[in-house]
Amino acid sequence: MAKKWIAVVGATGAQGGGLVRAILADAGGPFAARALTRDASSDKAKALAALGAEVVSADVDDPASLRKAFAGAHGAFCVTAFWEHFSPEKELAQARNMAQAAKDAGVKHVVWSTLEDTRRFVPLDDPRLPTLQGKYKVPHFDAKGEANGVFTALGVPTTFLNTSFYWDSLVHFGMGPKKGDDGKLGFVLPMGGKKLPGIAAEDIRRCAYGIFTRGSELVGKTVGIAGEHLTGAEMAAQLSRALGREVVHRAVPPEVYRTFGFPGADDLANMFQFKAEFEKEFCGARDVGFSRSLNPGLQTFSQWLAANKERIPLG
Repeated sequence: MAKKWIAVVGATGAQGGGLVRAILADAGGPFAARALTRDASSDKAKALAALGAEVVSADVDDPASLRKAFAGAHGAFCVTAFWEHFSPEKELAQARNMAQAAKDAGVKHVVWSTLEDTRRFVPLDDPRLPTLQGKYKVPHFDAKGEANGVFTALGVPTTFLNTSFYWDSLVHFGMGPKKGDDGKLGFVLPMGGKKLPGIAAEDIRRCAYGIFTRGSELVGKTVGIAGEHLTGAEMAAQLSRALGREVVHRAVPPEVYRTFGFPGADDLANMFQFKAEFEKEFCGARDVGFSRSLNPGLQTFSQWLAANKERIPLG
């Protein structure tokens, strides 16, 4: 039986690249991987091709290229990269392009990597969270959440995949422990004692693959994934054990985090505050047991640290 193509947007990124590898790793499975990337000649694209993926040039800003790349595909994994441009409007437009291309190509199952629209919880006139860029509370959440309605309105058969904090942010996003004035390594998380759902980026792809393997069962549904729910203090304690050095949790308030000055600090401060104030709802939407049913190899934070501790830069 011929394999069904899964077109994977952002195939050289953390989520997309992992999904391509998951498809290819299941040699006896029902799917084949079509890796979509802006630069098919990049080293990462060539590496995927060497593994057996079909690599196709496509740009989420170019609807025609997406329609061509989605043609003949059974499924599509759609994701955006807010931190490349910091524009929720651009992110929303890209999501609209992907949704329309999927509809035009007759894709039978889209997995859309999304997040909550926080304005449904905190209206723009609510002063608890500062309004950013004129009409958002957490821009990199809100545009994705708003885009959910685009897939629905177009009638695209979609599973809405709510992801969690990447533990890989400790490696790639500057969130690893840093030495404070007291000489101790500090892990900064502005959530007080509230729990943060987290996951290994590699496990997102395995969960996404699990969704595709369930066929139409999860079409039209919103599912959330996490490897573990931990407080900042619990994460610091596990970092201490893994690194062999004391790491303390620095629970700075969100208003202090907003003053840190790096690009997107205000967005992230609002995000962490939202997750803390709506801990029950946010954690409840990301069931670890369900995540493990999609991906039996789901890692805990401790397991992720054991494999990645050498990669965490210590400031």
